[in-house]
Amino acid sequence: MTGSDTPSSFRLAYVPGVTPTKWVRVWHERLPHVPLELVQATAAEAPGLLAGGDADAGLVRLPVDRDVLSAIPLYTETTVVVIPKDHVATAAEEVSLAELSDEIVLHPLDDLLDWETLPGRPAVERPATTADAIELVAAGVGVLLVPQSLARLHHRKDLTYRPVPDAPASRVALSWPEAEITPDLVEEFIGIVRGRTVNSTRGRAATPPRPAKAKAKANDKAKAKDKGKDRRGGAGGGSGARQKPAAGRKPQAGGRAGGQSGKRGKPRGR
Repeated sequence: MTGSDTPSSFRLAYVPGVTPTKWVRVWHERLPHVPLELVQATAAEAPGLLAGGDADAGLVRLPVDRDVLSAIPLYTETTVVVIPKDHVATAAEEVSLAELSDEIVLHPLDDLLDWETLPGRPAVERPATTADAIELVAAGVGVLLVPQSLARLHHRKDLTYRPVPDAPASRVALSWPEAEITPDLVEEFIGIVRGRTVNSTRGRAATPPRPAKAKAKANDKAKAKDKGKDRRGGAGGGSGARQKPAAGRKPQAGGRAGGQSGKRGKPRGR
């Protein structure tokens, strides 16, 4: 894609906890003339940005509406419980949901986990955001279960966290508006995220296939090999060279055989 067909920039939405740094760096290396614009959005806002055309692609949290958006799952995050550093649970390497049954478990309005049954005891009110819930944990009001990346994002010196293996988990995906033909720049970013090499032709304009070039090279090598055989005399020339005796020497086998035959054919005088 060249000339006037090239968009002025590529807009990438991303949600809290997701770090697109490594992929952005590769983008700048491969497409230095196409600026990448980062658009930060909440997990709830991101799908709407994509569907409305305010972003070309996004690093979002599943689920998304697959009738509107395409998505490639990237990874699943560990769920952790955020607790004060003096909490009894800090003595363990991980915590089960059953061990939180007597705790007040905060459930913010922007919660990202798909709960069938909420663990622990409910708070009097639901915090508006995860950030608000973190403040309540620090105040000793309750504990909070979140994807590990959000626990790191809202890190505080007086708080820590422990994995909760039996809790629901949040999945992160690369998503973009559903279309019959995926735009070239979206394909470029898909390739970067999936680790395709810079020489990959998937999703780009067709280029001369390498197998044909390799085949032509193989044919050239075969022709050169045949010419080399011809210069050495080929099969017939090789046979003649083997039969021709060296200059100044008699054929040992033939001469010896002839001499022996002459001696045997001459009658002895009596």
